[in-house]
Amino acid sequence: MFCGVDEAGKGAVLGPLVVAAVACRKLKDLDPVPVQDSKTLSPDEREELYAIITARFPFTTLVIDARDIDILRRCGTMNLVMARAHAAAIKALRPKKAFVDACDVIAPRYGRTVSACLDFPCRVVAEHHADENRPVVSAASIVAKVTRDRLVRELCPEFGEIGSGYPSDHLTIGFLESYILTHKRPPSCARASWQTTRDLIYRAEQAELDQFFSL
Repeated sequence: MFCGVDEAGKGAVLGPLVVAAVACRKLKDLDPVPVQDSKTLSPDEREELYAIITARFPFTTLVIDARDIDILRRCGTMNLVMARAHAAAIKALRPKKAFVDACDVIAPRYGRTVSACLDFPCRVVAEHHADENRPVVSAASIVAKVTRDRLVRELCPEFGEIGSGYPSDHLTIGFLESYILTHKRPPSCARASWQTTRDLIYRAEQAELDQFFSL
């Protein structure tokens, strides 16, 4: 058995990181399923494929919330956090071979880091754009993306509209900036260790100082 591993939410400033692994016994097992990189699919297409993948293949998901990401980053780089998370997903399925989407600029080095986190024999192949080129990794990317999108939607009743959670999303930044200005701290769904969050906290503090000295 072999598996593919990918994640969703690595670069997000709000919401969880989700790592998913999907396993197959043969390369042709995924032929009937039109998988592709989750970023190229519409939300409805992802949901439809998610239902097919999770019904037909062994899979696992690992969810790391914003607070835990902040804690883990105190102990190592984000690449190390990702390698450990990828290894944890692989451990849940215990395949003989695993294809992972490389989170390091040097893909073989990332593969070695993931391998070092495993406690059983498994050949780890780390590649850039594996979510585009390896169907089994594409399947994992779909599972990870759908899982994360659902979790982000679950935050809305508490926080309102927060967008996708990524720094490039103006809805996300607008929400985060407004929350910090109002509450003098970031929301629990934000990654406080992210530079985006730190910058917004600094801007809010400067605005408060400017207001004080203008009195």
